[in-house]
Amino acid sequence: MTHSQNLVNQDQGRVIYKNNLNNAKCDFRKKCIERLRFSSNIAKIKKDKYICSKIFELILLHKPKTVLAYIPLDIEVNILPLINKLRREKICEVYVPFMVGKTFKAVKYRLPLKKKQFGIKEPNNSHLKVKIDLAIVPIIGTDKTNRRVGFGRGMYDRFFENLSPQPVKIFTQTVLCKSETTVTSIHDIKADFIITNK
Repeated sequence: MTHSQNLVNQDQGRVIYKNNLNNAKCDFRKKCIERLRFSSNIAKIKKDKYICSKIFELILLHKPKTVLAYIPLDIEVNILPLINKLRREKICEVYVPFMVGKTFKAVKYRLPLKKKQFGIKEPNNSHLKVKIDLAIVPIIGTDKTNRRVGFGRGMYDRFFENLSPQPVKIFTQTVLCKSETTVTSIHDIKADFIITNK
């Protein structure tokens, strides 16, 4: 076998491995979404309140000046009461994602919110650049590496790859959906903390 043939075979092996990993991730994502949709109707308010209290404890511990939060979808932890508390008590400045192409930028949370693509609500655009100290990130699932499985669009991955220094990352999920095998890749963002219902 020539050197060039060997390289082709190695590349094909990587493609097969990547396809297998992508398939495993897609299957895992579907199962997690089904589980979250089922569990989201069962005592969700109580679970969300507990999760928000734990996030608040971490915020008090780390004392960030800026926090990246999110406007929740139905199957995500409702952190709006936490956002309101942080703003009302002037603990830190709160920013949320504003979609730009295949990624997003952080804009200051303020009303009114407008529904955009994928059903995501956003405040008005802002042109200020801000350093994020702590990020609250919704997840569909995670694996043994504590990397994020989201909806598969890669927006969070693209946003965080350009941040330096990296903020403290807190993943949130109403019910933990964790794979005991690796279904994520090195480019998927990794949690410092994962907070779910006890």
